Amino acid sequence: MKISNYHTHTMLCHHAVGMPADYVAQAVKDGCSALGFSDHCPYPCEMSDYWPEIRMDITQVHQYTAAVKEAAATAPFPVSLGFECEWDAGYKNWYSDALLGTYGARYLVFGAHWYTEGKQHIYVQDISDTAALHVYTDQTIQGIRSGLFTFLAHPDLLMGGWKYWDREAESCLHAILQAAVDCNMPVEINGYGMVKEPVITEYGSRFQYPIEEFWKIAAESGAEVLCNSDAHDPADVIKNARLARTFAEKMGIKPVENLLL
Repeated sequence: MKISNYHTHTMLCHHAVGMPADYVAQAVKDGCSALGFSDHCPYPCEMSDYWPEIRMDITQVHQYTAAVKEAAATAPFPVSLGFECEWDAGYKNWYSDALLGTYGARYLVFGAHWYTEGKQHIYVQDISDTAALHVYTDQTIQGIRSGLFTFLAHPDLLMGGWKYWDREAESCLHAILQAAVDCNMPVEINGYGMVKEPVITEYGSRFQYPIEEFWKIAAESGAEVLCNSDAHDPADVIKNARLARTFAEKMGIKPVENLLL
């Protein structure tokens, strides 16, 4: 069965390999119905310190958009241009006017990788105290409610660092899920978390994400769910998305397909 994937990176993010043409070529071989590119978005020049090691520079955005368009012209399935973003209320207009407007993105993915503390951006998997966890949760809910994003990527990303499914994790992730349901925003089962180094606990090893406890709640919530690869290598563009679908089937979740059609 051909499947879709709307979470794809390129070498321009500095931690992936391959360009759009490489991912399209592999997706053709592996059975793809629709493909979306969502590399980490650029920021204005004054934000050059905004996690530069994981995103393209503003000077590379035209290279990215042109490469996606060129690859789309060769694909036997729809290929869409997007960006993966973090929530920062000060850059709401940048997301809407520049990324969706000037650069012509079809969609934006809400990555929610960090929370902001002053001028610092702290990775969610480095959170070790409940106060910071609640700040992250509140900030993520603000991003969901902004109306800018098509779906929430790896909503359970924080569990890569927060080892145990305790009351705090359940409370915060339930609040994030409920915000997504209230805003009709799909949430993503992310296949990349299934191939990363596992988390070791006293109860055994598990995926960094997805987390069964969270997706059991999601299955009962009526949330719209999609399964994506989060590919950082062409070899994974459909393979990881299939892993995510296997997990969805185990949890009794029927994912949506071809989200942008």
